[in-house]
Amino acid sequence: MGRVADHPLLLILFLFSIAITPSMALPKIKHYKWEVEYMFWSPDCVENIVMGINGQFPGPTIRANAGDTVVVELTNKLHTEGVVIHWHGILQRGSPWADGTASISQCAINPGETFTYRFVVDKAGTFFYHGHLGMQRSAGLYGSLIVDPEEGKSEPFHYDEEINLLLSDWWHQSVHKQEVGLSSNPMRWIGEPQTILINGRGQFNCSIAAKYHSGSKPCVLKGGEQCAPFIMHVHPNKTVRIRIASTTALASLNFAIGNHQLLVVEADGNYVKPFQTSDIDIYSGESYSVLITTNQNPSENYWVSIGVRARRPNTPPGLTLLNYLPNSPAKLPVLPPPETPDWEDFDRSKNFTFKIFSTMSSPKPPTRFDRRIFLLNTQNRMNGFIKWAINNVSLALPPTPYLGAMKYRLKTAFNQNSPPENFPSYYDIDSPPPNPNTTTGNGVYRFKLGETVDVILQNANMLNANMSEIHPWHLHGHDFWVLGYGEGKFSAAVHGRKLNLKNPPLRNTVVIFPYGWTAIRFVADNPGVWAFHCHIEPHLHMGMGVVFAEGVEKVGRIPTKALACGVTAKALMNNPRKP
Repeated sequence: MGRVADHPLLLILFLFSIAITPSMALPKIKHYKWEVEYMFWSPDCVENIVMGINGQFPGPTIRANAGDTVVVELTNKLHTEGVVIHWHGILQRGSPWADGTASISQCAINPGETFTYRFVVDKAGTFFYHGHLGMQRSAGLYGSLIVDPEEGKSEPFHYDEEINLLLSDWWHQSVHKQEVGLSSNPMRWIGEPQTILINGRGQFNCSIAAKYHSGSKPCVLKGGEQCAPFIMHVHPNKTVRIRIASTTALASLNFAIGNHQLLVVEADGNYVKPFQTSDIDIYSGESYSVLITTNQNPSENYWVSIGVRARRPNTPPGLTLLNYLPNSPAKLPVLPPPETPDWEDFDRSKNFTFKIFSTMSSPKPPTRFDRRIFLLNTQNRMNGFIKWAINNVSLALPPTPYLGAMKYRLKTAFNQNSPPENFPSYYDIDSPPPNPNTTTGNGVYRFKLGETVDVILQNANMLNANMSEIHPWHLHGHDFWVLGYGEGKFSAAVHGRKLNLKNPPLRNTVVIFPYGWTAIRFVADNPGVWAFHCHIEPHLHMGMGVVFAEGVEKVGRIPTKALACGVTAKALMNNPRKP
């Protein structure tokens, strides 16, 4: 055989193979075919109906590298309801129709139909996906989405092993019954969850740590059960990255590992200035990466405990083991599980939250805002029904998705009047509203493309005196800078000058504490229509959300199947080539 140089084609292929170094590896296309359907499952050892994907609960984990394209062909095998899936934390630049929000970015996928999601995962991080129609997240429609750095690049921290945790809460009452109860007069509240699940597994009415608590019933698991604890296997003297995402419908959680400190390094897909803590609070919609060092007694195992925060807990903690190999997982730790901090110790929660700052290399926020809107979170009544409202408007989504309606200027699809950008200065956030009545609406906050927007989220008293709840707010299509938190009512004169523009963390989900405010800033640079809402499932169901839009005229071709409902469906029938 001759030299490579003697064969022009071989020479080209040889030179090309050299050029494709690991740091220049081409992005890949990750292709999935999914079927969504109800199935019998026992998440907490009690058989129930869950919403699964390809016979799995939770759904399959997607793993990709930054820059890869993810393609999911989703077939709805539910017989009586539509479905969509939101890719939580993925910005969907250039693909706003793939955000997976029914009535906002797309039509629901009807029974028997298939819809193809196609989007680029543009940065590394810990993400997840979940249903975004009705309360399908509560039914179990969720899974993990992990994005590694592009091939040839690495994280800014070292670790030897990795564990991925998806936390959720679980009810024995069906989601449909929950929805009807929330929409009834009088309202029937869903109550606290029966079980906290770790990667879809938990134990109801028994405890794997029963020996430490008199009166607790020990779990009798024979092996192979769907509810058997997800054991976290590690090797001694290693650095372990634990990815933790919360897709809870209601519960705020606290995560701790006996005898181990946690080094927080990532939040919502963004690197943060590392800091050490004994435990973390994690609210619905948030994700974190923590590093632990397995430098404890290698002959022992250690408890992992996940307890409820911010609500009076009627739910036992979720428990599993950090199993130091080669120990048997059956070997229980010497000490009992870490105890969750008191549920209403908000000072402790704030102490953790206020430690989160960006790294030196993180993007800095613009120094000035172009527009500032205030969103007052209140509980209200409407014709006797209990609602949640923003600036006294309870969100009621229209049958036609905003994205298509705005792209093709179909002005009858939703209310064209802008929703209120502020609330009365005399409003007393510390007392129940003197006039608790609200209205429904579906107007849109419209921003100029490239505009810098500040949002002040203002919490207030509920209908009952001396009650104010935590609300984790999630923004689709953007990361935002968290500029600050405060007590009481926000004052531009007092608080506006003290906002953190030096090292605010980038997040996609942020919490408002009771009777407090949270200030965020983002740049409206992603053409599309985006939901911004409380991530507590029943709160969104009862109207706690708004809709943002920017640069919709810049959006490219929208797939026909995303528009085949409401007014856009009629427009397609009259002009099939319009999209």
